[in-house]
Amino acid sequence: MSRRIVTFSAPVLAAVLAALSCTETEPTRPPRFEPGPLGAVALEADEPIRIRALLSVTVAPTLGDVSLHGAEFAVEDMGPIRGRRVWLGDPVDTSCSPQGGRAGAGGIVGDPKVAGVIGTNCSAAAVAASPVISQAGMLMISPSNTSPRLTSDLAGNANPDYHPGYFRVSSNDLHQARALSDFVYNELGLTSVATLHDGDPYTSALVEAFADAFSAHGGEVPVQAEIAKGQTDMTEVLTEFAAAGPDAIFFPLFVNEGTAFAAQARAFDGLEGTTLISAAALLVSSFLGTPQSEGMYFAGPEADFSANVNELTGRSGQQVLDAFRATHGGFPESPYWAHAYDATTMLLSAIGSVAVEVGDMLYIDRARLRRAVTATDIGGLVGSVSCDEYGDCGTGRMNIYHHTDTSVTDPSRLQVVYVYSP
Repeated sequence: MSRRIVTFSAPVLAAVLAALSCTETEPTRPPRFEPGPLGAVALEADEPIRIRALLSVTVAPTLGDVSLHGAEFAVEDMGPIRGRRVWLGDPVDTSCSPQGGRAGAGGIVGDPKVAGVIGTNCSAAAVAASPVISQAGMLMISPSNTSPRLTSDLAGNANPDYHPGYFRVSSNDLHQARALSDFVYNELGLTSVATLHDGDPYTSALVEAFADAFSAHGGEVPVQAEIAKGQTDMTEVLTEFAAAGPDAIFFPLFVNEGTAFAAQARAFDGLEGTTLISAAALLVSSFLGTPQSEGMYFAGPEADFSANVNELTGRSGQQVLDAFRATHGGFPESPYWAHAYDATTMLLSAIGSVAVEVGDMLYIDRARLRRAVTATDIGGLVGSVSCDEYGDCGTGRMNIYHHTDTSVTDPSRLQVVYVYSP
């Protein structure tokens, strides 16, 4: 049998060899993650998802305690995210001050593994913490900051202390000012209200917003006074108020200063019939049990969340309250436990939606995470939670409470005399 030898010209041979080379399997490139402009959290195998709590521990501790407990229950109820447990760690103390907020935020952003922050409690701390968090590409969701300065004027304009990456479940105090001014002028029939603040971004912005809203109704604000943080002798300011003779005094102070002011105002000559009004910073059990609180009005968020359900966990407010009582005893001493719970579930849900697994690694892109939180639209314990472009995610709903019995110190059991819903 003869064999036939086939020969190829050089161009044909080259073409055949090229075709054969294309059939060979090319090396598979390992998948890669390309972070966005703000960078990304990169977690090794078995590393937990880290979030932190930036809260008031040594100053206004009631706010810090209920926020931490709300966050802890949310972490437990959400369970693992992308198969990984969530690590909250110990709270970082802000001392409810700009210095504490700045220092606490600086410590947190030094850890590149932190995906997001729950905090702060106090607007004064947030004013300093927000730019630090923002510049690091991170995000923070507050359960109880309410100063308009941190977000917007609710008319599409950013306020001076707004920074991208800042969000809050608590409602902008412009809502509270509108609610309180309408109640005082139209329901109580009072036309003259003096105000008092302590220079804090929360207290000063709230009395300013109230004065604007009350004046728009036709009311008068004859005195807008200021005290110092830590001041407990109120003689000078009370003398000024007594000389002006207002129908009411609005003093949205914190517990130390607010307790002293209310006690001294009750006994001050010339102010015997003056109505005393405060806000959420005094809507806490430690103040509600004092004799000077009796008869006062309070403007603040809704406090009874027992029937509401957080759709991300399926847990009702009553179920979370039952867990709170079983773990900590008693009831939450401030309404903001529910806001902290919703804030934490928002953050964890957003992390789960943007996290990317590449091999054993888990990546959380910071820019995508901010966008996911901005797009939040959920049913929470506090009601419908959705965020505008400046980080306001609260419902805007406000109650006016009348406190007539100092044996009632659970904020959720106070008498509601006015409801505001934007």
